[in-house]
Amino acid sequence: MTEKNQTQSTSTETTTTETPEKIVDTSWKRYLLPAIHPQGWPILGVMAVIFTLLGLITDDLTWYIGFPMLVFSYYFFRNPTRETPQTPNLIIAPADGIVSNIKYVVPPKELSLGDEPLLRISIFMSVFSVHVNRAPVSGTVDALNYRPGKFVSVADKDSEDNERQEICMVADNGQRIGFIQIAGLVARRIYCPLKVGDKLKAGEIFGMIRFGSRLDVFLPKGVEPKVLLGQVSVAGETILADMNELKK
Repeated sequence: MTEKNQTQSTSTETTTTETPEKIVDTSWKRYLLPAIHPQGWPILGVMAVIFTLLGLITDDLTWYIGFPMLVFSYYFFRNPTRETPQTPNLIIAPADGIVSNIKYVVPPKELSLGDEPLLRISIFMSVFSVHVNRAPVSGTVDALNYRPGKFVSVADKDSEDNERQEICMVADNGQRIGFIQIAGLVARRIYCPLKVGDKLKAGEIFGMIRFGSRLDVFLPKGVEPKVLLGQVSVAGETILADMNELKK
């Protein structure tokens, strides 16, 4: 082997060593035993106590009422692993669910997104959806506005009466991205510990809503959606829009 070939061989071996192949978990545990969001542990604790108390009364109550409640609570607060696309300037889905609405709407004035209508993508989360919410872009939290309200259906209509948490981030490319957590018919708590100035990466967990709700995302002017009405959205993975294709 020549000196040149030896050098190329060594270079190839070094590269292979420095970039080991990533192992993807395809085991049954990924589907049946996903991680749990920290907000779920107190609820699971209460369900476990109920399960135990029902067991002291009768086995029938334990297995027909207590056990299903315990399993559903675990299922509801599941926090599965997600792989977020690494291409810069993408807008990623913040929630699991169904794309229930795509329309032009004037954004809340508290988010400082302007007075003109912007394209808004709504994602409806049923009680069977993963309820962990993830940042749609990488950037800095610039504005927060919480509005208390009622609990009415948000699946297919606009309502200013619902409880909501309005958030605006300044993305790494300077664009302002507004998104809103909206409580649904049976939701009773929006969890969002964000503070102005917090920095997030696209796909990073920032909060959750309990028991059915909706996430709205306002696209910057000139950005077209990459999703369709009725499409299934996966938080942290589905690409809602690409700001690299911004129309000026």
